[in-house]
Amino acid sequence: MSERWTPESWRSKPVLQVPDYPDAKALADVEAQLATFPPLVFAGEARNLKKALARVAAGEAFLLQGGDCAESFAEHGANNIRDFFRVLLQMAVVLTYAGAVPVVKVGRIAGQFAKPRSSPTEKVGGVELPSYRGDIVNDIAFTKEARVPDPQRQLMAYRQSAATLNLLRAFATGGFANLGSVHQWMLGFLKDSPQSRRYKELADRISDALNFMRACGLDLESHPELRATDFYTSHEALLLGYEQALTRVDSTTGDWYATSGHMIWIGDRTRQLDHGHVEYFRGIKNPIGLKCGPSLKPDELLKLIDVLNPDNEPGRLTLINRFGSDKVADHLPGLIRAVKREGRVVVWSCDPMHGNTITSTTGYKTRPFDRVLSEVKSFFTIHAAEGTHAGGVHLEMTGQDVTECIGGARAITDEDLNDRYHTVCDPRLNAEQSIDMAFLIAELLKQERAGKVRPMPTAAGL
Repeated sequence: MSERWTPESWRSKPVLQVPDYPDAKALADVEAQLATFPPLVFAGEARNLKKALARVAAGEAFLLQGGDCAESFAEHGANNIRDFFRVLLQMAVVLTYAGAVPVVKVGRIAGQFAKPRSSPTEKVGGVELPSYRGDIVNDIAFTKEARVPDPQRQLMAYRQSAATLNLLRAFATGGFANLGSVHQWMLGFLKDSPQSRRYKELADRISDALNFMRACGLDLESHPELRATDFYTSHEALLLGYEQALTRVDSTTGDWYATSGHMIWIGDRTRQLDHGHVEYFRGIKNPIGLKCGPSLKPDELLKLIDVLNPDNEPGRLTLINRFGSDKVADHLPGLIRAVKREGRVVVWSCDPMHGNTITSTTGYKTRPFDRVLSEVKSFFTIHAAEGTHAGGVHLEMTGQDVTECIGGARAITDEDLNDRYHTVCDPRLNAEQSIDMAFLIAELLKQERAGKVRPMPTAAGL
């Protein structure tokens, strides 16, 4: 693309997944107001994340990215944010110890409000209404009034993101992330887990390491590296008008940055080479992601990389694979070989959630834990065979005790889904399933370090 880029140049391109706002002036007024608001994140923070992701691309770190399928206004609260952050920290400690590399922690949070939909409308009981597109666009209630896109919701999303970021920064730097405390939470989890015997060896080794550090006189409470952590935010940048309003020039470099989040990504439905989302992303300097589904061909991927990372900058581009456990072996190797052949530097990350969604016998949308795990296992096995680095995982998860994904250590069944099915969009791993997944990925990381990735047991045989 040789055209001059500006924050609004995407408007001259076709754009998919655009809400049908009934009042164009009201939308423009909101976007103009957002453009006067303070940035949610800073360019220097985004650059720090890019440096961390460059280490992932080099095989010197691992990316843990997770959070809600879609954030909601109704469930926003300090307890939910705290519980999510606590679970992610526990997962990161397990992965750090097993992989013997730093874990880059990125949340799907403080901006993950808009959702692409496969159909512009949905039908319930013979009534057809516009689809729910996330709280930033319309309301989940199935009424004609609720489903009308309302630009005022963008202001609500901005304010909720700001409040969430404020609390996350306090948690990350104020002592909540202390390594000793995180490990104590982990021991509490193991005490109640049906799989405690399987995970006990790794947990005991972490305990021994912490005790050794204390014996050497290292104070876990006061040492900065052990009482604080780096944490970054991310979301799918679907609503380009909102993103444009929060796109700012970095005063130190003159570069443009999306300040709605540290990292943003393009979804599998909006990655068309000549469309608005790719146009917007090519001009910002943030680290960015690209969802890669079964329809993406190797030559198309290389063209997208040419546009999105023309300078082959390490840490700039994360390829988030979302194939499904039964399709990953057919599609991932070809993409890896094409990227490797052309010498492109990327982070390879596995989204094992979106390709493994089914409808349960009780009518709920769900994801079987064993299929999610199977895709992660295949991801590691394929990268080992191709001589590349399995760089990270991208999970839809929550810190709450929901029943949305079947299976896992407690063997949640179809009949259990009705108990605590709270998601506003897609099913999420609950807190226990998320930590289970971290321990199982830790086994893969240990095998990768040893130079051999072996087949993993399915969830039924945990």
